[in-house]
Parts: sequence; structure tokens; C-alpha cells
Amino acid sequence: MLLVPVLWLRRRRRSGVAEIVEVVGQLAPRQPWWRRTVFLMAGSVGYGLFTAGFLAVSMAQQQGFKMRLAMQVLLLPCGLAALGAGVLILRYTRPRSARGAAQALLADGRKPVLYLRGFADDDTEARVDDQATVTLHSREEQLAGALGAFGPVIAVGRPGEPLPRLGAARFYLPHDDWQPAVLRMMELSQLIVLRLGLSEGLWWEAEQARATQPARKLVLLALDGLSGVAQRLDELLPAPTRLDEVTAGDPSASAVITFDSQWAPHVHPVGPVPGVKTSRGMLARQVARAKEAARAWLITFTPTHHVASAMKAALASVGVRKRTMAWRAHLATQTSLWKGIQLVTAMGLLGWLVVRALQPFGLG
Repeated sequence: MLLVPVLWLRRRRRSGVAEIVEVVGQLAPRQPWWRRTVFLMAGSVGYGLFTAGFLAVSMAQQQGFKMRLAMQVLLLPCGLAALGAGVLILRYTRPRSARGAAQALLADGRKPVLYLRGFADDDTEARVDDQATVTLHSREEQLAGALGAFGPVIAVGRPGEPLPRLGAARFYLPHDDWQPAVLRMMELSQLIVLRLGLSEGLWWEAEQARATQPARKLVLLALDGLSGVAQRLDELLPAPTRLDEVTAGDPSASAVITFDSQWAPHVHPVGPVPGVKTSRGMLARQVARAKEAARAWLITFTPTHHVASAMKAALASVGVRKRTMAWRAHLATQTSLWKGIQLVTAMGLLGWLVVRALQPFGLG
């Protein structure tokens, strides 16, 4: 009985993004129908090994002094071997099982976030930052996780790339006739996030967004202190950004820029999370310290986490509020671990159910 409403809701959700899917699916690379399924299955083995290895190594480190020496010697090498094998498998399978833009849109149903950047920035965004725990997820994956609070994140793929980068779901456009499709995608997207760079194509996109789209729809990322950005932005916008003042003239500083309905810029610097105000009273101060300690233990402040926090504040300043952006960026760093835990838990539960089912026949 539930099948009919489920299918109806699925059809309705997909109909809302049908036009966008048609645009992004025009030049989608053709792949055998079985390809993604095979690599997803192989990836599940990688997730299982990655998680089992991580848990084994963590147990050996934290509880090893309570174990017998033979158990500790066996647990640590086996855990490291499983962890390494999982990392290798996932590095190979994840790009080959990644969803394209059309698949991501159909799976989600919400209007997308259009991420525009120069192809030269792909290598920077593919970096995996060092953390307290092992992670496989790049800066772009963290950014896509944060922006997932709005909808699926899509981006134009580099022409001729053999495999898509992980993060924003890729779609492909003709090399010599890409502008009309980008303009159409700007209209159909609910948010445009543009990472400023040196490419003339990026500045053309910024000009078109300024001329054709509502002001609150555009978010500019001025990352890694590109020289000349502030001056060129001031030439593009009706009001000065004062970007150099906000970043205190630091040539390596970064900022997020949003706009109110009159295109007045709101510039928020990217950096460490500001300290909390001192609370009055001994109990209040102790509670504040406990919160900060818990936060420091739970969250590793990667560069992308700071960008997500700045985006959250910048968007809130123009009336767009998404409270989970910074948390989503953090959770994106541990996606492989959580998937592995879910897989191991599901397999353990399935095994337990099989044993219980066989017990009445004397086989359990």
C-alpha cells in the first residue's frame, strides 16, 4: 500500500528538477550501466576494511596496555593492514562510483547549488588536510557537504578529464559554447557560489551573475589572498567591498562576500573560530569552558571548516540562515568512517538474524 505514495512522491520530486537534468545531461559521459554498481560494491569492501582497521588500531592504542602482548602484537599490524587496504580500494573506487550531476539532482530533488571555480583551483581543492583521525575527504568534498544544507552541489567538469573530481557533482559543457548553459544554470540554481580567481571566464561569470541574478543568490569566495581581487571587485560592484580593510591587508587572508537586495557587499573574513565572550559568574564560565572543550574534541578546524563558518555568518547577515553548514563540513571529513560503521553494523545484524533463523533447525 505504501508503494503508490512513495512512487508518486518520487515522481513529483524528480519533475521539479527535470529541466535542470535536461541541461546538465546533454554531454554526460556514457558509461556501461553496470559500472557504478560494480564500483559501489567494491567500495563497500573498502569501507568495511577502512572502518575495521581504524577501530582495531584505535583499540590497540587506547586499550593495548590492558591486553595480552600476543593480542596487541596481532591487533595493531592487522589493523594497519586493513586500514591501508581500505584506503587503497576507496581511492580507486570512489571517483569511479561518483554520481554525475543529473544523478545527484534526481536523487535529491531540490534545486542545486552551482559552484563556479577556475579549473586551475581543482588541485588545491583536492587536498586532504591532516586531522586527528584518518580521513580521505578533500576540501571540495567538505565544501560540498556544507553547501548540501541548501541542495545538491554541481559544477562544470574540466573538459577531457578521465575521472571526475570528488565533491561537487560534475556536468560537462562544450569547450567553445559553454556560456549559454552556464547562464541557464544560474537561473535554475537556488544559490551561486563563485570562487574568485585569475581566469577571465570566472570574471565573465561574476559579471553575468551581477547583471542577471538576485543579489542574495550570489556568494563570492576570495580565498588564498589573490592580488588584485579587491580592486577588480570594486570595479564590478556598485559599492566598494573594502576587502583589504576587512582582511587587514594580509596578502594570504581569505574572505566570503554576500550581498543584500541593493547589492551592498557584506564581507566576512575566513579564519579561526572567534573566542566566546566571557560569561559572568563561576558556573557560567565553567559551562562555557566545558562547551569549548567538547567542541575542540569533536571538531577538527580544517581550512574548509573556517570557510563554511564564514559562509554561514555571511549568508545570515543578508537574511539567509542555514545553521548546520559548519557541522556538515566537519561531518563530510568522516563520511567514509560513518559509512563503514553502518556497513559493519548492518553485516553484524544480518549475521545475527541468520544465526537466529537457523537455530530452530539445529544449524545455528
